[in-house]
Amino acid sequence: MSMLSRKAGHDLFVYGSLQEPEVVYVLLNRVPDRVSAVLSGFHRFKLKGRVYPTILPDGTGEVTGKVLEGITDDELKLLDEFEDVEYDRKAVEVVLTDTSEKLQVETYVWKNKDDPDLYGEWDFEEWKRHDKEDFVTATKKFLEDRRLPEAKTRIDTFKTFFKQDLENGKPLDS
Repeated sequence: MSMLSRKAGHDLFVYGSLQEPEVVYVLLNRVPDRVSAVLSGFHRFKLKGRVYPTILPDGTGEVTGKVLEGITDDELKLLDEFEDVEYDRKAVEVVLTDTSEKLQVETYVWKNKDDPDLYGEWDFEEWKRHDKEDFVTATKKFLEDRRLPEAKTRIDTFKTFFKQDLENGKPLDS
């Protein structure tokens, strides 16, 4: 529980597609309270062939994002499933943009620090212009697929969905 929100639940720093209220709403069927924050000592990378970013510690960078407040245990389990096996949920400290208050939160960090697909700097505004609509659709597909007896992981759902986009002439980030 954070000192800021004084709400039961988890505070989660998000820095990619989960900054977008529409994506969060599709997943949680609500948009939790959120505040802008900065995570120091990390870099936000693009991933070749993916439309979502990741972060890794680099000691000097800063990653801007949002803190989602009051995430329930069940919502956190769903978000863990959505982030899938590529990420670890880690405790970090962020600084709130408006108040400069330090806050202990959790965030998702890429497991493979030596991943050859990491490059550059992922841009949220560019993602909103180019990938948001398809990402929301793929997220809805992930939720539908997880109800099936042979549920697909988010990774498999997105690979299938975005492979179809590639075949239809919409290139993935490279």
